[in-house]
Amino acid sequence: MPTGTLISEAIQGANLDVTQPCGGQGRCGRCAVILEGTGARRRSTIRLTAEDMAAGYALACQTVIEGDVTITIPEQERIERRLTTDKTARKIELPFPYDPATMQSVQAFQVDLPPPSLQDNMDDLSRLEKALAAKGFTSITIPLPTLRRLGTILRDSEWSPWVVLESQAPLLGPARLIDLSPEPIQPIGLALDIGTTTVTALLVDLTTGQVLNSAAEYNGQIARGEDVISRIIYAEKKDLSELGTLVRQTIDTLLERLKRRTGISPEGIHKVTVAGNTTMIHLFLGLPPSSIRLTPYIPTVNHPQTHLASELNLGVHPQASVLCLSGVASYVGADITAGVLASGLANTDELTLFIDVGTNGETVLGTEEWMVTCACSAGPAFEGAGVVDGMRATVGAIEEVWVHSETYEPTIRVIGNAKPRGICGSGLISLLAELFVTGVVDRAGQVKLDLDTPRVRQGEHGPEYIVVWGDETETGRDIVLTKVDVDNLMRAKAAIYAGFTVLAESVGVELKDAKQVLVGGAFGKYINVENAIKIGLLPDLPWDRFHFLGNTAVLGSYMALLSFRSRQQIQEIAQMMTYVELSADNTFYDAFTAALFLPHTEITRFPSVAEIWAQHEGD
Repeated sequence: MPTGTLISEAIQGANLDVTQPCGGQGRCGRCAVILEGTGARRRSTIRLTAEDMAAGYALACQTVIEGDVTITIPEQERIERRLTTDKTARKIELPFPYDPATMQSVQAFQVDLPPPSLQDNMDDLSRLEKALAAKGFTSITIPLPTLRRLGTILRDSEWSPWVVLESQAPLLGPARLIDLSPEPIQPIGLALDIGTTTVTALLVDLTTGQVLNSAAEYNGQIARGEDVISRIIYAEKKDLSELGTLVRQTIDTLLERLKRRTGISPEGIHKVTVAGNTTMIHLFLGLPPSSIRLTPYIPTVNHPQTHLASELNLGVHPQASVLCLSGVASYVGADITAGVLASGLANTDELTLFIDVGTNGETVLGTEEWMVTCACSAGPAFEGAGVVDGMRATVGAIEEVWVHSETYEPTIRVIGNAKPRGICGSGLISLLAELFVTGVVDRAGQVKLDLDTPRVRQGEHGPEYIVVWGDETETGRDIVLTKVDVDNLMRAKAAIYAGFTVLAESVGVELKDAKQVLVGGAFGKYINVENAIKIGLLPDLPWDRFHFLGNTAVLGSYMALLSFRSRQQIQEIAQMMTYVELSADNTFYDAFTAALFLPHTEITRFPSVAEIWAQHEGD
């Protein structure tokens, strides 16, 4: 290995792996390895304590090899999740009455051809074209790989083959031959949501429109960056193609899981629709994402063309069309336009706030007649990153916390009823809200060290609250919330709330006038609305105005898979949205700064929280 090689590069060169959630920037500390010998030099020791370094730990992405050294890779964080099942698939209902003859572009049917003879010596392709023209398909295109099989299949089927066609309009006009077979073919579609954290897939019967099964898995790109900026930097400095390969491997994992459940081979999938934020779409298509993060924040494409699966090396039928849905801007992508369609915002005359609580904190405000949108860089704190004991929502994660108002003792709920290993996003919101209303932290987020409880102490990262003592955890180490963690959470919630505020001010309305707040995203369904209001993440509105919709992006992708009209609507939504670039002036910064308190500098914006706070202050 050449001198000066990063340990992370050496590990990958040995066909091993080490997690790099920050994209190899040395910010997260998750790629720590153990060194034996003097043949390595640490360029940075951030996120490592003196005890860590004494024990031989080094960051793989910040340490170079200069001689002989032995490297031990600790056990990597296991990525487990509560996987979807057949029951989940059955819960997904058709969003509209479905008629494949008028709504679907992919059709499978049997066609009868007159056999050739000495008197009828028409060539095979012309014979097929004539039979299809009689059914309304005025012309067809046939890819070379399929043409090579044409003669054999026509004869094996005794001139009655099954065909799969994709038309530009339902059952009429020019069409493309996807597949043909002597055996009956069931047309199958795949609706994808490529999320920064999670990839979700719905396997769909295109004849009935029913979801046959669904599956979800963590995006393999997480190992190269937990947020879009980290992945963009990784793509720039290291390997763009690797990120595309990682997401395709994730999709392949989902396809194999769906095959085991349904018996349907991935090669039997004839159409794919894809939702995802702008960066995820670029990485999936292999487009350099560099310009997304650079002023003036212009992506390569907001309205991608349709491509063939073979062009993208996607493990479905090679001739399947793959349509990435339309986005709006660098940080408002197809996951939001698809979500707006699925949420019903595009079909209501009531003032509606649609939000996707995640790394980017995308927000849409409006009605069916007008919409404004923005994205604020909330960071991955609500996904467990940037927090000392933060983790993803996997087995062992604390997902909810209650704190006693007199003893300050916590009660926790853990995913999987296992020994706790850390705190996930919903747990962090719950914990911060409880610490605030019980007086453990003040409105500025300061942990009070003068309370009569051993749960507060001065830690390595400043004042902290001990959620779980080490002898009760899986790791043997205390699980804590530090002042640094609180600051990260407050910045994240302030960014999201400031986005709401700027959008409302830009069109001259007030947040209190919103008749409904629609929360999309897989994380959204785990948020406790009361706690989210207490910390100032969500506006203080009556609870019955909040509707947590789950993964609206994949539902929008599903609708687009089934319907020409839905695909058109998503493009229309993207075109009608007015994008507000928050970095264009100081408006967002001022709103963000004002929101850096619990719940806000102007506590009158949160009357229900002000009442709780007044009661606490009066005790």
